[in-house]
Amino acid sequence: MSYLETTREVYREAALAPQKALCCTTSKPYQLPGLSIPKAMLEMNYGCGTTIHLQDLRPDMTVLYVGVGGGMEALQFAYFTRRPGSVIAVDCVPEMLEKARANFEVAAGENAWFDPSFITLMEGDALDLPVPDGSADLAAQNCLFNIFEEEDLGRALREMRRVLRPHGALVISDPVAQVPIPAHLRADERLRAACLSGALPLDDYLSRITGAGFGTVEIRGRRPYRLLDRRRYGIEEDILLETVEIAAFNDPVPSDGPCIFTGRTILFTGEGAFDDGRGHVVTPDIPLPICDKTARWFEGLGREDIFVTPPTYHYNGGGCC
Repeated sequence: MSYLETTREVYREAALAPQKALCCTTSKPYQLPGLSIPKAMLEMNYGCGTTIHLQDLRPDMTVLYVGVGGGMEALQFAYFTRRPGSVIAVDCVPEMLEKARANFEVAAGENAWFDPSFITLMEGDALDLPVPDGSADLAAQNCLFNIFEEEDLGRALREMRRVLRPHGALVISDPVAQVPIPAHLRADERLRAACLSGALPLDDYLSRITGAGFGTVEIRGRRPYRLLDRRRYGIEEDILLETVEIAAFNDPVPSDGPCIFTGRTILFTGEGAFDDGRGHVVTPDIPLPICDKTARWFEGLGREDIFVTPPTYHYNGGGCC
């Protein structure tokens, strides 16, 4: 059995009976006016964070959600779009689609604003999405891409970019590792399917995203997720897994490399304003969020009146690029 077949079997089991230990989400749903999330959706929240970020959402947008699970995040996207077919939810496990369909009927009974027609459920694979080119303003996946092996991860990222309109956003929540996962754990199909052994180091994951053609990337959150401990997993040192929330934009990659925002900021203490001649104007005592590429350039100046903060891995917008 291949790792993809094992993954489908694991999530087929999870559709038939909630698996509390399958994933451990680190973010609670937004408490939005008039939004009631059915208990069954909460029990099937097989994510590791959230892909719902208010700055991304507009009522006129079309959202593609890959790996629907119990439907909780698809319902939250529909809260903002509220139009027939405005959210497309794709899953490769028929039992999961049926469970999500039933959950949306329950949601319609609990939410006067919601109609199940707002969400189109489709059977399909992240490696070959059943969606036309350039048809979505936002695409999202939660705790799915870490399951893929290297070649399939690249293909999944390219598929997401294919279906996005120019400047559209791919919003991701996925585990990452602080060090490479040992080969014997990466080869364990059930551990990979449970989102425990396929995690890449963050810099490696970011390089895969930009390598797929995304020119702007924002890291919006980074939190502890799980611990692969020496006793249980037969490894020399404990390995901390973290969940990261990332937005990658379908912008052209600049000639000097992608813009990756990790929460870095520049502070200027000199007189007047400092214009670097590259499109960045810094005024005294007004913090300016900057991408890592710009941060390295400013650090290279060696000026005493310029201070650049280290990454916080929590970026909320307002940046230089």
